[in-house]
Amino acid sequence: MSKKIIIPEERIINRIVVLRSEKVMLDVHLAELYGVENRSLKQAVRNGFIST
Repeated sequence: MSKKIIIPEERIINRIVVLRSEKVMLDVHLAELYGVENRSLKQAVRNGFIST
């Protein structure tokens, strides 16, 4: 069973940027929130595996 960690809402909101009228999060910010390296996150996305 994995641990559930609660991330403060402001920390997430502050990392959302607007590009071409769309709200997005950059991969570096997502990796930081998940506590993994950026390349590990990209590899997980390529492989279609994100554990929650």
